[in-house]
Amino acid sequence: MLTYIAIAVALFFAMNIGASGTAASMGAPYGAGAIKNKRLALLLVAVSAFLGAFLGGGEVVKTIGKGIIPTGILDAQIVVIILLGATLTLFIANLIGIPLSTSEVTVGSIIGVGAAFQAIYTDTLFIIIAFWMIVPVTSFLITFGLGYLIHYSENRWPGLTGNGTWTKWLSLLLVIGGCLEAFSAGMNNVANAIGPLVGAGMISSNSGLLLGALFVSLGALFLGSRVLETNGKKITSLSLLQGSAVSFTGGTLVIIASIFGLPIPLTQVTTCGILGVGAAKDGFSILKKNVIKRIALVWVISPLASLIVSYLLINLFSKFDIYNVLIVTSALIVAVGSIVLSRIERNEKRSYYDAGGGI
Repeated sequence: MLTYIAIAVALFFAMNIGASGTAASMGAPYGAGAIKNKRLALLLVAVSAFLGAFLGGGEVVKTIGKGIIPTGILDAQIVVIILLGATLTLFIANLIGIPLSTSEVTVGSIIGVGAAFQAIYTDTLFIIIAFWMIVPVTSFLITFGLGYLIHYSENRWPGLTGNGTWTKWLSLLLVIGGCLEAFSAGMNNVANAIGPLVGAGMISSNSGLLLGALFVSLGALFLGSRVLETNGKKITSLSLLQGSAVSFTGGTLVIIASIFGLPIPLTQVTTCGILGVGAAKDGFSILKKNVIKRIALVWVISPLASLIVSYLLINLFSKFDIYNVLIVTSALIVAVGSIVLSRIERNEKRSYYDAGGGI
């Protein structure tokens, strides 16, 4: 029974990954008008994500399933806890409005289980954490350089801005970039859902990749509409060439990471790519403290939040320890309470000043 529950949770998780992660990859082409039909955009994402997940997701699946904690720990109950830890963390984060990385949340959930059993492959973990920092910074540096070239070219040849005879070809280039990014997202993120199943021996790697790829693509096709609309509106300020630079850079870096089996947060790679293009055009004033702080907080909070949740679930359902449950529950209450109190305090201050009570 637990095996079927674990598979069902994993496939549901895969659909949500498809909706949030891979649909966002076509945000720039859709927002810039390179592709106007939303259904066609979602279909391209679904096909690209399926191919990426099925053809290239194997190495990351090995890392998620077998590279972070010993496979001897994994059984149906533990797999359910890992997936629930990641899913619950994302759900709580959505309720309080904090965007988290799917890859980091999944890795954090696995680490939480490993910590409960005091069994973690620290060498692999340190490599993953190092590349969580290296790849986004690399994305920024590459797009910063490309941004300078694009800014110079668009000033010299105004037709490259997308308002001339080159519009058709530049639009096609951006759509191809979006497909590459969706391919890389499927390649890297399918492991988050089916990696624990493969590690526990509950499903073969090939069958897992096929199922995971199918449900990631279904999630993109049927649940990605709102995400596509949101991302499209947010990225309309990018020109066709700038959007292509971000998509090709992010997609290529994530594909390279996937070949080496490294789960990478695509959202942060893309965000840093957008910042690189923007800094090349408008200067480093675009790198405001709030933007950097948001990226840093997402990077830190994502794995730690799911680590705590999965550690708590292990101590509740697998190896019950009332003292650990008490400590972890208290930490969660304090963390969530601090966020709520901070928001209440900000709202009260805003109301006070708006009412004329401030200076």
